[in-house]
Amino acid sequence: QRQLAESGGGLVQPGGSLRLSCVDSGFTLDYYDIAWFRQAPGKQREGVSCIRASTRSTWYADSVKGRFTISRDNEKNTVYLQMDSLKPEDTAVYYCSAENTCLEVVNGGGPDYWGQGTQVTVSS
Repeated sequence: QRQLAESGGGLVQPGGSLRLSCVDSGFTLDYYDIAWFRQAPGKQREGVSCIRASTRSTWYADSVKGRFTISRDNEKNTVYLQMDSLKPEDTAVYYCSAENTCLEVVNGGGPDYWGQGTQVTVSS
């Protein structure tokens, strides 16, 4: 199974911003829907955002709508998640995946295998 590499996490104060990156060095991401997921301590993993390969249309979970922006740069084979106005409840390990369509993610689906993820901690 493919595993993408996430980076860009860190410690940020409430109201701050971070930009996460998702890279696959072995395969082109151009043809895949790419989703971001997160798992907070003691909670189930949840879909956060997704961007389609063909139309570049996007989806966001209600909890992040208006604060997070997903984008893709096919030349750099990278998908980004810009996170603004961060809240303590955004604290989680964030993962990206190319294993599901955005429709599957919207309906609660997710990959069978997960990468390392990147830790995001929002705290004062």
